[in-house]
Amino acid sequence: MTPATLVPSCVASALGGAAPTWSYTELTHNQDNQATDGIWRVTGPDGSAVLKVCVPKGSGSWQTSPEPRHWNHWRREPLAYRDGLTATVFADAGIDGPRLLAADERADGSFALWLEDVTGVPGSQWPVERLAAFAHGLGFAQARWTGRLPAEPWLSRGWLRQYVESKSLPAELPWDLPDAAAVWPAALRTGLHRMWERRDTLLAAAESGPRTLCHLDVWPLNLIAQDDSPAHSPGAPAARPAGGRTVLLDWAFVGEGAVGEDIANLIPDCVADGLIPGELLPEISAAVIEGYLAGARDAGAALGEDELRRSVAAAGAAKYCWLAPLMLTRLAVGGRVGSAAYDVDHDPLAVLRRRTDLFEHLVSWSEQILSPAR
Repeated sequence: MTPATLVPSCVASALGGAAPTWSYTELTHNQDNQATDGIWRVTGPDGSAVLKVCVPKGSGSWQTSPEPRHWNHWRREPLAYRDGLTATVFADAGIDGPRLLAADERADGSFALWLEDVTGVPGSQWPVERLAAFAHGLGFAQARWTGRLPAEPWLSRGWLRQYVESKSLPAELPWDLPDAAAVWPAALRTGLHRMWERRDTLLAAAESGPRTLCHLDVWPLNLIAQDDSPAHSPGAPAARPAGGRTVLLDWAFVGEGAVGEDIANLIPDCVADGLIPGELLPEISAAVIEGYLAGARDAGAALGEDELRRSVAAAGAAKYCWLAPLMLTRLAVGGRVGSAAYDVDHDPLAVLRRRTDLFEHLVSWSEQILSPAR
């Protein structure tokens, strides 16, 4: 598929040659989101760029909205680039979005975003130390936004609750499905059931703490390191990276969120699709939380460790409370239980086995909120 769009002169000049000679490679992206019509790498003789087309309503199950504060407002990402937010809000910590080459609002009302084709090491290949270094930078940057937000009216508000409430699941869920019972112990299934049934409590806890500006889609494939850290197999020994620019992709959800909410997304998503081995989850969780806390303190924030851990636990458990129920629902009808776009496994039971450590971690987070130690 080749996108039909006019090419701005600045992009054409950077690519070089004539448009008919350029190559278009469609990039992997979330096909569920109706706001994204497609993403392509466009390559000419002199360079390359990334084209992302945002539309009011495309194919997929994640419905869009024209309401600016809606969790999936389709114009938010083009506006975030056009208004310079992606380049500035976390820049003091060395974190920004791809450089904007051009943002064209087309005759049909859609947006064509022409972006820097970022090279570097993707987050799925980062050592734990690099994940912690990123968390330090994010904690530093978000401490500056605690208790306030930029003035843009299109920033999302109440994103987490809207996102969770958008999940449509049957009233009766197959918690004791034999295939699942053979992989997930009864105590884990009970914990997952409780996490789903008590999601309103988890959401309320996530909403009760300090608020800040959040990206709200921080996961390894949205992170690219442009520093001297070599790519290597996850879990292999590596020196702490010297630091440098971290490019954060996909700003479609950016807005108000809880302090720690972004790392509550990052930690589970490191292992959810098999990008990083699940046995590293405890180490990742500890290092990322400590890194974020240190970054916030370095920025002068009076953020307590217990306060941050509670925020991360509440936001993480709430964000993923629907995942196990969805997997069981699909498993019951013979459907795919992993991510169609990103999961490394195709066998449903392999996905269940691989996500066991993840769900144990999420249940432990939920119990910190639902049954706090006295």
